Amino acid sequence: MNYIVAPMHKPMLSIIMPVYNEAATLTEVVPKVLSAPCPLETELVLVDDCSSDGSFQLAQALAKEHPQMRVFHHEVNQGKGAAIRTAIQHLRGDYAIIQDADLEYDPNEYGILLEPLLAGKADVVYGSRFLNRYDRAKYHPQRLASLSSSLLGNRVVSSFCNLLNGLHLTDMETCYKLIPVEILRQLPLRSGRFGIEPEITIRLAKLKLRIYEVPISYFPRQYHQGKKINWKDGLAALWHIVRFRFLD
Repeated sequence: MNYIVAPMHKPMLSIIMPVYNEAATLTEVVPKVLSAPCPLETELVLVDDCSSDGSFQLAQALAKEHPQMRVFHHEVNQGKGAAIRTAIQHLRGDYAIIQDADLEYDPNEYGILLEPLLAGKADVVYGSRFLNRYDRAKYHPQRLASLSSSLLGNRVVSSFCNLLNGLHLTDMETCYKLIPVEILRQLPLRSGRFGIEPEITIRLAKLKLRIYEVPISYFPRQYHQGKKINWKDGLAALWHIVRFRFLD
C-alpha cells in the first residue's frame, strides 16, 4: 500500500509593520527585518496609514525586491491601531510580532522573544525596555535622558495597568508584543491610535494568558527625528486602561 505523506508545515513569524510617514527609515528597517536571524520563516505585512511623504510608494518598491513582504494601504489616516487591525486580517504566519518602522527596536532579537514561547513557558511574550535599564549596550542612557518624561509616563501607565489587571509587567507599552496569530485573531480590537497597546494587554489579561517578559534593546529617537507619541497619548492610555478593563 502506498501512503502519501503531506509535507510538514514549517512555523512562520508574521511581522506587522504599521507605517505613517517613515520614508526616512524604511529603506534601512525593511532589509534589517527580513534578514534578521530567526528560527522560523518570516513574512512582513506592512500597512501604510495614508502617509504623505511617499512611504507607500517606497514600500511598494521594496516589496518588489523582497518576496516575503506584502504591502497594504489606508486611503484615510486612521492610526497605529487601525493599521495593526488591517494587518491581522492578512497574516499567514503562526506567530505575530509588531515592529515599528523606525529604528528604535532591534529585529535581531526576534529569537530572544520566541524562545520562551516555543519552549512552552509562555502564551505571549513582551520585550521589555526596562529590564535592561543598567545595561549601557542595550539601554543607551545618554539618549534616553532627553526622553525621561515619556519614559516616566510609560512606567506610570504600566503600573496602572498592572494594578487594574493583576499583572506584573515592566513595559506594557512596548512595541514588541509576540502573540500566536490564533490568539491575536480572538481579540476584539477596536483602537485606532496608540490605545492599541493597553487594549491588547488588557484583552490578553482577560483571557488569563501567561505574559512573559524578556529584556530587549532600545534605541529611542527624539521628537525632531519623527517620534510621534506624546504626553497626550499617555493621558489617553490611562483612559483606555479603564475603558477596556471595565467598559468594553
